[in-house]
Amino acid sequence: MQTHDFFLYLLVILLTARVFAELATRMQAPSVIGELFAGVVLGPSLLGWIEPVEAIKLLAEIGIILLLFEVGLETDVKRLIRTGLKSFVVALVGFLFPLVLGFALGFWVWGLSLLVSLFIGGTLTATSIGITVRVLSDLKRQQAPEGQIVLGAAVLDDILGVVLLALLYEFSIGGGASLLNASKVLVFVGAFFMLAPIAAKLISLIIRRFDAVSLIPGLLPTTIVTLVLFFAWLAHALGAPELLGGFAAGLALSRRFFLPLGIALHTDEGFAHRIEEQMKPIVHLFTPIFFVFVGLSLNLRQIDWGSTFIWVFSLTLLAAAIVGKLVGAFLIKEPWTVRWMIAMAMIPRGEVGLIFAELGRVSKIFNNEIYAGMVIVIAFTTLLPPFMMKWFYGRYGDRVLTAAHG
Repeated sequence: MQTHDFFLYLLVILLTARVFAELATRMQAPSVIGELFAGVVLGPSLLGWIEPVEAIKLLAEIGIILLLFEVGLETDVKRLIRTGLKSFVVALVGFLFPLVLGFALGFWVWGLSLLVSLFIGGTLTATSIGITVRVLSDLKRQQAPEGQIVLGAAVLDDILGVVLLALLYEFSIGGGASLLNASKVLVFVGAFFMLAPIAAKLISLIIRRFDAVSLIPGLLPTTIVTLVLFFAWLAHALGAPELLGGFAAGLALSRRFFLPLGIALHTDEGFAHRIEEQMKPIVHLFTPIFFVFVGLSLNLRQIDWGSTFIWVFSLTLLAAAIVGKLVGAFLIKEPWTVRWMIAMAMIPRGEVGLIFAELGRVSKIFNNEIYAGMVIVIAFTTLLPPFMMKWFYGRYGDRVLTAAHG
């Protein structure tokens, strides 16, 4: 690709992603749906203007690492402790049920291979904390009792999802699932999660000192991006996905992160807030490229839409994705209105599901038809819950408030 062509492609990607994201938001849908649709429009599915070339893929990978950094930055470990057992039950059951249902449908109903079925189950597991937080915030229920349970569960769900993603990544490059590979990944991921946040926290103290005396603007975003990229490289060197490094770095720099030696390494609230504020423009610049790239990678013209497989496959997995999240919410002791609200808030897959599906496609584990089916499921589970939650609060909001205060 010529340099000037790449500049034109990037210009079109960024502007189109922004326009479609704005349209999606105005239609009360998550912006990620608009960005995904922008890729579908620009790519081989419709206009065929842009191909998912290597240069765009590289920018997309930077985008997803920064997105996981932001997820880590917004993660509140203490919230898990506060919401306790209810969040744990909602998260664990809501993680395991879709995984088992997705695997069972793929392996026994559709006759797919073990690895493909594992990837299908994995794609259905994780809740998109970003979409969930946004909807709860719009409804002014983020700090409500059911909001606390949902957010605590989403945090744990994210952590389980990242560990599962690391396992599936190892299986994809190793050519199949094995107990030895799984054990190795769990050991490395465990060590990485224990050591990386501590190391990142210590490095952040050095960055804070330099930032206080620097005479040149821009030191903070430069050094933080450098830190994220270093941890992404380190994660890959240990056999885990690069995005795990972004998540660990974000977790360590979060205002809500704490260490056993927290007294000696206390968090500077002002510094942490400045990291969030100065990193947001960079994150918001790169992450849409990932979602557009996902849309570019999907060639809907190659799919036989007259085939009953694609429709039955998508609908059965959509049912599994929804039911799998409902079960966890209905196992906890809360009024039915609160349980329904928690269940709906846990359904969105969003960017997390797309990460799993994209890994399956890039690793040649998903063919185009299965990949398209997974994206359809992710799109519906991302698009429907915000509307459902707003309608539910509009109709049963008084009962939810009464149950919460009761």
